[in-house]
Amino acid sequence: MSRPHLDKVTQRLLSGKTPVFACTEDPRFSFSLYIPSAHSFDGPRIPLLVAVHGLKRNTGGYINNLKDFSERHGIAVLCPLFPAGIIEPSDVHNYKDVLYRGIRYDRVLLAMLTQAHGVWRIETARFFLHGFSAGGQFAHRFLYLHAHRLRGISIGSPGSITRPSARDAAWPAGLGDVEEVFGVAPDWEAIAGVPMQVLVGERDTETEGIARDDRAGRTRFERAHVLHAEFARCGVRACEITIVRGVGHDGIKCLSAVEAWLAPLL
Repeated sequence: MSRPHLDKVTQRLLSGKTPVFACTEDPRFSFSLYIPSAHSFDGPRIPLLVAVHGLKRNTGGYINNLKDFSERHGIAVLCPLFPAGIIEPSDVHNYKDVLYRGIRYDRVLLAMLTQAHGVWRIETARFFLHGFSAGGQFAHRFLYLHAHRLRGISIGSPGSITRPSARDAAWPAGLGDVEEVFGVAPDWEAIAGVPMQVLVGERDTETEGIARDDRAGRTRFERAHVLHAEFARCGVRACEITIVRGVGHDGIKCLSAVEAWLAPLL
């Protein structure tokens, strides 16, 4: 993709907190960014953090709360928007399992990155990924399919998990048919090399809204521990669990812990 010529006015509009952009490959979806002042449209590429929203789709909250970190560390932040009501008017869950009604949400995100790569000087071949709640479900499932694209992953409080040990169960409960469903098998060597944070609030113990799964734990707090332990057992070399003290199920309040984990990786 050739880069467009951008005049000074357009460059200013595309710096800092950007407008929301339609995904040109599928305009049902969109994304916005925070571009720090360290970025130059004719300079070297800067690193990228993709932050995936939860069911409330609070992309603005993530942009607003990560902009200071972006400026301090010279890292761009991209927040995809996967709207509710795609196909089914009342549906809010669509993107969590990556595949929904023929829509490959992993490919939607990758299309957004290709589009952004053609406009900004940001690194999209490999990037950092964070998701909380439903975003955490998407994030760790994206890892199974595209580990080679990730410089690091922060998985926050997923309500349901695809356990790496579940090699017989069907997707998304397990990985038994992942190659049939997605046309790709998890690359365990690549997965093992991705720095990983599993993140959960110490008060994230409510059970409302999450399906029972005795093997995965009763609460998000327990499921975070199960996921962390299983990734560690399957060979992830830099896998840590972060408990955010005094916090329940609140992705914004957990962002400082994400920043503390991410900063040394930059």
